[in-house]
Amino acid sequence: MKTRIAPTPSGFLHLGNLLSFAQTWIMVRQLGGRILLRIDDLDASRKRPEYVNDIFESLEVLGIDWDEGPSGPDDFEQNWSQRHRKELYQSVLTKIEKEQPAFIYACTCSRKELALRPDSSGCSCRNEKKPLNVSSQPSNWKIRTGPDEMIRIPEISGGSSHVFPGEDPGDFVIRKKDGVAAYQLSSVLDDLHFGIDSIVRGKDLLPSTGAQIFLSEKLEPLHPNFHKFKSVRFWHHDLVLDKKGEKLSKSAGAESTGGWIKQAGARMQFFALLAKTRGWQGTPPNTLEPFLSPDY
Repeated sequence: MKTRIAPTPSGFLHLGNLLSFAQTWIMVRQLGGRILLRIDDLDASRKRPEYVNDIFESLEVLGIDWDEGPSGPDDFEQNWSQRHRKELYQSVLTKIEKEQPAFIYACTCSRKELALRPDSSGCSCRNEKKPLNVSSQPSNWKIRTGPDEMIRIPEISGGSSHVFPGEDPGDFVIRKKDGVAAYQLSSVLDDLHFGIDSIVRGKDLLPSTGAQIFLSEKLEPLHPNFHKFKSVRFWHHDLVLDKKGEKLSKSAGAESTGGWIKQAGARMQFFALLAKTRGWQGTPPNTLEPFLSPDY
């Protein structure tokens, strides 16, 4: 088993992020697998050095280690940043444009316009056949989804779930207006590049999983490795909610100017919530190792 922890340095890590990473760490250590630390930094406009530093500081404080990946911020920038794999992403985008142009279309809608049209069928770009590359009018490249296409998601537990990408997320972006690969494509390519076979994420990301499997199936003829994504297994864990029933990432105080991990009592709060999530009886531990017991 090989999985990854994949934070994005577009903000400080919040409690929800770290609980998910801990769930990943516990599962993999129990099963004797390996963990890759992959930092998704393609969105250069939102990346900040303090956010990168916060990733390493937070994981160290909580005892979440990894077997492959950067040892620190400098090593990350020099050897592991996604910018070092831009040629990989671009080569696939070029093949899509040349060999499977019917799968995609150019969308010039702004985020505001799309927010008013949450259903992809409401976007007129889908049927307008706009040119994919026009410097005077940059466009996102979206992949077409169908309303009745069902995707099976194989779970690590041995079961499976099913989603319909045409309903959620609908047509999704694979190349942004700046010409850079979007998350769904870069994430799949990175998982294939690093040999990931198991992915842990929250249940709120089921549509994202469906989109990535859909994408890999559609693009299988273009890349010799896309078929390997069929062997990836997933675990979509329950989300930890606040008292209002909201995700912790949306809660007041989930993110602060100095990073959640630096708040007073953060470590104690983390282990208390992790213990509650995993059905721990008694006083919560203050390290991750006790959670490796098969009872939890």
